[in-house]
Amino acid sequence: MSRVKIAPSLLACDLAHIAEEVRSVEAAGADLLHFDVMDGHFVPNLTFGPGLCAAVRRLTRLPLDVHLMVTKPDSLVEPFIEAGANRISVHVEAVTHLHHSLTRIRELGAQPGVALNPATPASALDEVWPLVDFVLIMSVNPGFGGQHLIPETLDKIARIRSDRDHRGARAELLVDGGVEPGNAEALRSLGVDVLVAGTAVFRAADRRRAIAALRGDEQE
Repeated sequence: MSRVKIAPSLLACDLAHIAEEVRSVEAAGADLLHFDVMDGHFVPNLTFGPGLCAAVRRLTRLPLDVHLMVTKPDSLVEPFIEAGANRISVHVEAVTHLHHSLTRIRELGAQPGVALNPATPASALDEVWPLVDFVLIMSVNPGFGGQHLIPETLDKIARIRSDRDHRGARAELLVDGGVEPGNAEALRSLGVDVLVAGTAVFRAADRRRAIAALRGDEQE
């Protein structure tokens, strides 16, 4: 089993000290940084725009993973890529022409991904596996940090991993929502490639230890 990657979600960081926050989790061993972009319509919260992405891009060399939880994701793809995003996921529930959206992300130079809400079936991926570099599986209903992982999503993760392997697809599997050391082992055992974690990292007293615990590394 390959080493799982950890993507701290900036939704949980102290935005008044974002430079220090970014440098802290980078030094603690983060593999990429996750942006939860919300528009107050697709989900009941309002968060980050391309300007913050551009500011963070100047602070770090870590890949920037942008998760568009918005009603019109196509309009934000190019601005976020211009701001330095390396990876962009769009929700299958929000786009009208998923094939076009994913193709456009790749044409603009970023890695395309698909995000699925908890109640969206795994079969929503059937026609787009060849087009995606990663799949973001929501294990909470999106909108707010600090929620508990929905247990039923574990079976869904297993089905998606089975579908991916059966088709010979190479897409990474990400899980986002309620990820913490207490459930990270179960998620790793399901073959998840990237764990997105907000409060479990940014609210930890020792962020290096928190990331190591999520990854399953031995503690000295």
